[in-house]
Amino acid sequence: MPTRNIAISLSALALAAGVLPAQAPAGAPRVATMAQVISRGDSLQMPGAFSPVPGDALSHNTAGFATTLCGATFLTGLTTADAAANVGFFTSPVELRAEVRDTAVDFATKTVRLTLKNGVTRVARVYGSQGCVPLPEGVDSVYFTPSVVKSALPPAATTPWPMGDVLPTAPLPANIDQAQLTRALDEMFGGPDAMTLGLVVTYKGRIIGERYAPGIGIHTPLESWSMGKSLTGTLVARLIQMGTYTLDQPAPFPEWQKAGDPRQQITIRDIMRMSSGLRLRAPQDPGYNASLGYPEHLYLYAGSINSYQYAATRSQQWKPGQVGRYRNVDPVLASYLVRLGAEKRGENYHAFPTRALFDKIGMRDVIIYTDPYGNYLGQGAEVIAARDWARLGNLYLQDGVWNGERLLPAGYVNYAKTLAPGWLADGRPVYGGGFFWVNGDGKEPMPRDAYAMLGAGGQSAWIIPSHDLVIVRIGKYRGSSHGEAARRKGTATLLQAITRAGS
Repeated sequence: MPTRNIAISLSALALAAGVLPAQAPAGAPRVATMAQVISRGDSLQMPGAFSPVPGDALSHNTAGFATTLCGATFLTGLTTADAAANVGFFTSPVELRAEVRDTAVDFATKTVRLTLKNGVTRVARVYGSQGCVPLPEGVDSVYFTPSVVKSALPPAATTPWPMGDVLPTAPLPANIDQAQLTRALDEMFGGPDAMTLGLVVTYKGRIIGERYAPGIGIHTPLESWSMGKSLTGTLVARLIQMGTYTLDQPAPFPEWQKAGDPRQQITIRDIMRMSSGLRLRAPQDPGYNASLGYPEHLYLYAGSINSYQYAATRSQQWKPGQVGRYRNVDPVLASYLVRLGAEKRGENYHAFPTRALFDKIGMRDVIIYTDPYGNYLGQGAEVIAARDWARLGNLYLQDGVWNGERLLPAGYVNYAKTLAPGWLADGRPVYGGGFFWVNGDGKEPMPRDAYAMLGAGGQSAWIIPSHDLVIVRIGKYRGSSHGEAARRKGTATLLQAITRAGS
């Protein structure tokens, strides 16, 4: 299923089949069948209907394809042929790529032009530090002034980890079985069919193992998809820590301020739990019907629209907090909050993530794409190095404190890893706050306290507080099923490598 978010399939497929966790521990959350989830959602719906997405689906998919080729070629450094065959199927299904009759890749301007058999051309181009932007059909420029944002960090090559590249030379802790660890790393990386590009494992903040595919290194930005949602949640959390927002305030979007607008009841907390109740069609929806046309979930990636305005004009389907649904409307609105918050503080919006977060924890290789209006597509359009994901994971492992400075509000990490009430009520105990996934159904071969940043194509950063571990695995989309199987097998071995010695 190339258009499906593979990262959520482990739980979703089990639910669809009506499978309950085997020997679920006493007090474990209820897991519903998919039919039960659909029925509950139907019973709580408010009046209203979905609006069809404007434009042609093939054109939208081709814009997604152009953006994928742009990022993979110019930012990650893959060959265009490799990217076309193996990368980015989520917004550009591989079976539709044959509709492209001409591919033009311009390295001088960092532009990809794809012309379809029907004559339509879709373009994606790198703009400053704003990544690969899919341009509107028939338009050859963006509607904002691109900029280059430079890090204020010292040179990585001479700076110790985690702020830089220099790793400690001291032996590993005595409670780690080295042979078992090596086996775990080999298993997690997997064979050629897993197509893993980067793997990083940290224990108590220290890198204890990493692997990379040929041509990929510690600074290579990698396609991470919806892992970016958790990053966006972290940026909102930074604004909360700075005093700009609170979790429980009504979301302050200008589009919702007309008297009597029911969306004024939606809080930032609801949005960051994927529980706003806003109406949006997504391939991950229980009961999703693909015959109804191109989904808004993908339109917010490839539509070449003002994504913030579009998301903020969606109507209410359920009361906030009642129902959990994995829909891009919520993380796009969270990105909108980042823009509103940064500008309210008088800060440069495009530089804000670097100044407020990346420079704080040593993240140097982060590129978040924007729409043609300069709005960050923080729902999952980004390329980020594996080590940078490990740094972000360790910020959470350290309860939001870095080098003695509290970067995330007290209690926020607990909010992120606590199952969201709307999802619990649905019988899907897999989602928390701040756009984090939670091992609440016990499907992962790790403790139930584990939580994660997940993205389509098998991209993941798992945080296991009880074992002081962060596990980052990123690979090519085509290898996702094999890559996920390898990660799961290796994770079980890794836990043995640490606990066998009595950790």
